[in-house]
Amino acid sequence: MQKLEEPRQLRSTDPTVHLPVSVIVPTRNEARNLPRCLESLRGAGEVYVIDSQSSDDTADIARSFGAQVVQFHYQSGWPKKRQWAMDTLPLAYDWIFLVDADEALTPELAEEIKQVIQDPRFGGYYIALRMFFLGRALRHSGASFYKLSLFRRGKGSFECRLRDQDTSMCDMEVHEHVVVEGETAKLRNPLLHHNIESLSRYLQKHDEYSNWEARVWLLGEANSGELPPSLFGTQAQRRRWLRKKFFRIPGSSILFFLYKYVFRLGFLDGVPGLIYCGLQGIQFFQIKVKIYELRAKKD
Repeated sequence: MQKLEEPRQLRSTDPTVHLPVSVIVPTRNEARNLPRCLESLRGAGEVYVIDSQSSDDTADIARSFGAQVVQFHYQSGWPKKRQWAMDTLPLAYDWIFLVDADEALTPELAEEIKQVIQDPRFGGYYIALRMFFLGRALRHSGASFYKLSLFRRGKGSFECRLRDQDTSMCDMEVHEHVVVEGETAKLRNPLLHHNIESLSRYLQKHDEYSNWEARVWLLGEANSGELPPSLFGTQAQRRRWLRKKFFRIPGSSILFFLYKYVFRLGFLDGVPGLIYCGLQGIQFFQIKVKIYELRAKKD
C-alpha cells in the first residue's frame, strides 16, 4: 500500500514561504536530477516527493531539502501517481504546482506564479518548457510545448485515457493532461526541462511510455479522454491530431523524423537536435509495432 509520512504543514504566513503553493514531484531513481529541482523550489509552501521505491538516494536527497517523501506502490489501473497524490495528500495550499524531477523553476517564473495566483479569474495556467537535451537547449525540433502545471486545488484533474493499465506502462501519467474547471492562461516564463540524464534511462522510460501509447491508440478515440484530437484545439489536441494522421501513413516513422528535423528546423539544434529527432522517429516506430503486436495477439 502507499505510505504517507507525517506531513509538514506550512502556511503562507510562515516567513520562509515565498511561494504559497503545494508542489508535487513524482520520482523514480532521480538522484541525479532531484537536487537541481528541489533547490529551485526553496521557498515553496510545501513539497511532496512521490517516489516509486527508488533504489538510489532519491528519498534521502528529498528529505535533505525538507520535502515530504511518500512511497507510491502502483499495482494497475487508475489513478496513477500524480492523480493519486492530488486525491490523497493533505495539501495545505489552494494552488497545486506539478513539477517533474528533471525540471527546475527560475526566479522569474517563481515571481510570476506568486503574482498570478492572486488573480481570481483563472483556474489554471499553462507553463512552457525550455528543453535541454544532451547539454544543449533545443530551440527548434518541435521540442517546445506547454503543460497545464499550475491550477487551483479541487479544480483540476488528469484525464483518464485508459483504465485498463498495468505495471509495464509506467506508474505515472504519460500523456494524459490536466483538465481544469474555469478559465486558463499562459505564463510568460518557462520551466527549465533537462530532458535526459543518460540515453539508456531515456530509452528505458520511453519503452514504457510506448506500451501505454500503443494500447491507447489501438482502442482509438473512445480513450481520447476529455481532449480528443483536434487541429483547432489546444496544443495537446493538435499534437494528438498530428500523431493520429501520421499513424495512418506508410513509413510514418521516417516522415515523423523528417517533420521534426527538417520542417521544425531540428537541424539548427546541432548533433543533439539530430539525436532528439531521430529518437522521436524511433519512438513513433515503437508505438506502431506494438500496436501491430497487440492486434496479432487479439486475432
